[in-house]
Amino acid sequence: MTQSENELFQVRLDKLERIRQRGVDPYPHNYDRTHTSAQAEALFAQAETSQPDNARTEPVSVAGRIVAFRGMGRASFADLLDGDGRIQVMFRRNALPDAYETLDDLDIGDWLGVRGPLFRTRTGQVTVEAQEFTLLCKSLRPLPEKWHGLQDVEIRFRQRYLDLIANPEARRVAVMRSHIVSAVRRFMEYRGYIEVETPTLVPIAAGGMAHPFITHHNMLGRDLYLRIATELHLKRLIVGGLERVFEVGKIFRNEGLDLTHNPEFTSMESYEAFADYNDVMEMVEQMVYSAAMNVLGTPVVEYDGETIDFTPPWPRLSLLEQIRERSGIDFLDHPDIESMKTAMADIGIDVSQQLSWPGLMDKLISSRVEETLRQPCFLVDYPVEMSPLAKKKADDQRLVERFEGFVAGMEICNAFTELNDPVDQRRRFEEQEALRTQFAGEETDRLDEDFLIAIEHGMPPTGGLGIGIDRLAMLFSGHKTIREVVLFPQMR
Repeated sequence: MTQSENELFQVRLDKLERIRQRGVDPYPHNYDRTHTSAQAEALFAQAETSQPDNARTEPVSVAGRIVAFRGMGRASFADLLDGDGRIQVMFRRNALPDAYETLDDLDIGDWLGVRGPLFRTRTGQVTVEAQEFTLLCKSLRPLPEKWHGLQDVEIRFRQRYLDLIANPEARRVAVMRSHIVSAVRRFMEYRGYIEVETPTLVPIAAGGMAHPFITHHNMLGRDLYLRIATELHLKRLIVGGLERVFEVGKIFRNEGLDLTHNPEFTSMESYEAFADYNDVMEMVEQMVYSAAMNVLGTPVVEYDGETIDFTPPWPRLSLLEQIRERSGIDFLDHPDIESMKTAMADIGIDVSQQLSWPGLMDKLISSRVEETLRQPCFLVDYPVEMSPLAKKKADDQRLVERFEGFVAGMEICNAFTELNDPVDQRRRFEEQEALRTQFAGEETDRLDEDFLIAIEHGMPPTGGLGIGIDRLAMLFSGHKTIREVVLFPQMR
């Protein structure tokens, strides 16, 4: 702390000591709150309908953090902030003859409980007239300077609690995110899925193309990984006869930080026996539409200056055709690395950082196609080299039944008709291992022997999905950076 911060801290410690000397517990165990701020205002509105002039209610008990304090001679006013919003409190000297002076030991940031009737002031504000008040927590640190509407990004994200105190928007997004997860869960349960939990610590970081975080288990004496996907464990459950499963959980990928990526993020993954990627597409568009209606009351949102409409059906766009249209490249004509590099370099794409053919394709899609996908849509049918867990198309073995969902140029989901041929799956995993050895710097999948043994016991045709909760929250809330919708984002 700076010298001035130390001085302010000491002033509050002195106030704390005076409070204790008066026999008051500055940190009581509980408080019997009868109304939130919103409930209190609703109660008063009801009272005004029956008594329009000089309406007053029976005493209520409210509680919250002091975020404003104003002295006006024989009366003082405070604003209390709770989970619903703010409510004003008035302290009259004549109504609190023995306690009024103790207001001097209260500070902005303290938590207070107040009991009294509700009335409307001459300025029209619904107010609690304090008949008694209880200190619920003495705050020893002041809120940051200019805390109201706090804008400092470092403080907002590193000390999220201050952001939640200062910015109603931060609280709105936190609540909205919770509602999105609840809406997704209800949708999945309504469709007959059961929610399950799979391991976070895994011996093989497989099921996705990503670099994992590594840890060590002392008792077992071996390294483990934080999962990069829940896919392979969920598909084991399909093998076991649980025909519709989903999991909402954290995924960990040792990758960079940018507007749409955080090293730990939340996904909802689901797997349905006897379904294919067409069934999953229908489910995704219905899920997002349903969540928007439940959370926002409308399928239409404003995002980054655009009007986005989630109403189904969403267009199904061929990846091959989109790349042809946007770049002039037919990736089926360039099956080798050097040919693809040359084609991409000829249209001005920097390929110096891409080593493998899948890496080149990913760069081509991200640089020429993704940003053009503004309204909700599905990009379908990817090359087999990019999708080691997806089933090949029956009419073209060079492609797989895979789609990615895009909104406002941002990928929100990835899905397959799952590969259930154990011989083909083993061969593709072996190819991924060879690529990982050859191109150590690029992201590849890994061979998981236990998973292969599982599907060798037989997995029915299955449609699988992974959808990003964080990016849905970005779209629904209108924020362009993932740090706004993750309560505790990683920071540099």
